[in-house]
Amino acid sequence: MNQNPPRRVAVITGAGSGIGAAIAHRFAADGHIVVLVGRTEATLRQTAQEGPDGADMHPWVADVADQDAVTTAMNGVAERFGRLDVLVNNAGVAIPGTVDRIGMDAYRTMMSTNIDGAFFASRAALPHLRSTRGCIVNIGSVGALGGDWGQAAYDMTKAAVASLTNVMALDHGREIRVNAVHPGVTLSRQRLRDVFAEGTAVHQRFVERVPMGRPGEPAEVAAVVAFLASDEASYLNGVHIPVDGGLTAANGQADLYRANG
Repeated sequence: MNQNPPRRVAVITGAGSGIGAAIAHRFAADGHIVVLVGRTEATLRQTAQEGPDGADMHPWVADVADQDAVTTAMNGVAERFGRLDVLVNNAGVAIPGTVDRIGMDAYRTMMSTNIDGAFFASRAALPHLRSTRGCIVNIGSVGALGGDWGQAAYDMTKAAVASLTNVMALDHGREIRVNAVHPGVTLSRQRLRDVFAEGTAVHQRFVERVPMGRPGEPAEVAAVVAFLASDEASYLNGVHIPVDGGLTAANGQADLYRANG
């Protein structure tokens, strides 16, 4: 008698809102058991409640910047569900500031969440991912591929995540796959929707630089993450995919063609 294959288990860090919540919903819709990791139980529960019909989603409170907590979480997930197939390192903090103006508390917060968090979670998940020949998808940023004004520390942390993706793809490519998705501006919160609303000066400047003429939606990022975690991406390892409407396709020059008619 043929038996159904075991359901895949995916852990999404920073799953309480925004892109993380969208990724969790996409994996749940695709039939995964989804574990939502974050620091705030209320937001994790809201993500679970807003998931698709029939979703199998489980909040798990842990701070990824705490090595012991995230290790306990990964081991606990593998013990409870019998396996771990996918880790999405999405947890991140973005606080603007130049090198001479960023506060040290803000700097340390981004370092501990964005870099330590991805490292600790990957380290803790690795033994379980080996046994399933699973994968890691890191959420970087276009700021990892080229600089943003006023985001010195944030861009530095995301560049570190991109580098971690590369070295893990080399070191562990015979056991697991490790890839990265690099979102551009994504309307993951109402505040961003307000800032980038049509008619605003920010929206106009953005439209002039992005070939598709609009910011991204969280579900669009989630779709690429889901692809990289799927069997259809079985030969992709160490890949970096910008989800940015074509922003990084440009050399940075203004559109002189249309400017000259």
